[in-house]
Amino acid sequence: MSERKQFGFETRMVHAGHIPDSEVGARAVPIYQTTSYVFPDTRYAAQLFELKQYGNIYSRINNPTTAVFEERIASLENGTGAVAVASGMAAQFVTFMTLLQPGDEIVSSAHLYGGTVTQFTNTFKKLSVKVTLVEPGDIANWERAITPNTKALYGETIGNPRGSILDLEKLAKLADSHHIPLIIDNTFATPYLCRPIDWGASTIVHSATKFLGGHGTSIGGVVIDSGLFNYGRFPTIADPSPSYHGLRFFDTFGHYGFLTKVRAETVRDTGASISPINAFLLILGLETLSVRMDRHVANAMAIATYLRDHPKVAQVHYAGLPDHPDYQLAKKYLSKGPGAIFSFELKSGSGDARENGRRFIESLQLFSHLANVGDVHSLVIHPASTTHQQLTDEELSLCGVTPSTIRLSIGLETTEDLLWDLEQALHAAFA
Repeated sequence: MSERKQFGFETRMVHAGHIPDSEVGARAVPIYQTTSYVFPDTRYAAQLFELKQYGNIYSRINNPTTAVFEERIASLENGTGAVAVASGMAAQFVTFMTLLQPGDEIVSSAHLYGGTVTQFTNTFKKLSVKVTLVEPGDIANWERAITPNTKALYGETIGNPRGSILDLEKLAKLADSHHIPLIIDNTFATPYLCRPIDWGASTIVHSATKFLGGHGTSIGGVVIDSGLFNYGRFPTIADPSPSYHGLRFFDTFGHYGFLTKVRAETVRDTGASISPINAFLLILGLETLSVRMDRHVANAMAIATYLRDHPKVAQVHYAGLPDHPDYQLAKKYLSKGPGAIFSFELKSGSGDARENGRRFIESLQLFSHLANVGDVHSLVIHPASTTHQQLTDEELSLCGVTPSTIRLSIGLETTEDLLWDLEQALHAAFA
């Protein structure tokens, strides 16, 4: 008997998780725009609510359209399964709400999206969870920050907005040595450029709003688990659950225990559910992911090289450039290229750095000034006054954000047109 066929990435991004509709033969995934589902009998309904039977209960918990998106992204990330939620921030929140209890601690890279930092330092503080932010480039920083109460390591594959690259393999070994999971935000890389589970990560989160969807139409997030971490030592996963009359999620569901608890308890109770229409639009995005990412990366490399050599630019933070400190890490973990989001610093020139940055942004014609990334359109923002505005000066410094930092998300437009737009805006900024 021949071995089971292993399908390629592009085949799975088009087909995984879905069989054409048996009733009408629809090739596209149907949108099941329903709140709830009819139960054939009371016994079946009771088994669903006791988690003794798999099926649909209520679209806050699961939905057939959403299930296709979950299975597809799990396949692309080489995970055991996934749970889709309302946003990337919700994906982080439900992951840690499932894993942690009051008094627990997280050690995290400081090179994070500003909203993640505020969630960690403000919201988690209210829940009596402590987060220690470390400069991610030296593994010794992580080691020193780990205490007996540390229950997870966390970081972004490509740091926002600095473009730093995590040393995933070293972090995975460190986490394993302390018997704690390594949780990675893979939003900027996508599974096409990097699959952190292959390097030892336990759990992946995404803001699916970004490259996975790709068109700036849909808010969504997703949690993908490797199924490889032993949660037998974690009371939040292994101990009897009061919500299900003493059910032990890890003993009962094994490698799917963490995700089952995410879905059946945390998402159920927080209501952080994704809508079926957004799941459908994210599925459409996944179908073109590799094609889009190749173009994103090619454009980003051309623009980063152009800015690096520009007389009005002080520094470019893109790990695809040989002079970037994480260039070798990018070659190791992101062989197709380190994404399409990076930041750069304008030279001081005459006048205030913020004022020069304001003139630059307001002079752009093709780049859209908005708070998003990972769109087919090219985007620009000034992090210190927007996405990272709530951070203290110390937190901004740890994140690598200065008053002159400008973040670009490179889209799919004609390369020469984007270079023209940047050139005329740089000229206007210093005129």
